[in-house]
Amino acid sequence: MALVHKHLIIRAEVDVAPFNEEWTIQWLRDIVKKLDMKVCAGPIAKYVDMPGNKGLTAVVIIETSHIAIHCWDECNPNLIQFDVYSCGEFDPKVILEELEQFGIRKVEYKFLDREHGLVELI
Repeated sequence: MALVHKHLIIRAEVDVAPFNEEWTIQWLRDIVKKLDMKVCAGPIAKYVDMPGNKGLTAVVIIETSHIAIHCWDECNPNLIQFDVYSCGEFDPKVILEELEQFGIRKVEYKFLDREHGLVELI
């Protein structure tokens, strides 16, 4: 496998952000499969109940790097920050389609090639 350095960064305002740790762990496993990647460790998820910062964070270490999600559910609309870094190729549309289930109101993203700088791919 030829190594690449692809980085997808998403900011999404949504109707309902994930908050259940077990559900999010399974959801991340499913995403790893859909991306045809392999889990090395995790996923792990933790809901933080700190006023002003309530929400869920989850990460999974994949064979080619990591996937992370950070959610805030006390703001309106809820906020999701999602990050995929991989040394293997992947289709960012898979992630964007997965996020649709949360009722996207607004989504912004950058898909970067980090091989020799920060080149925007889309």
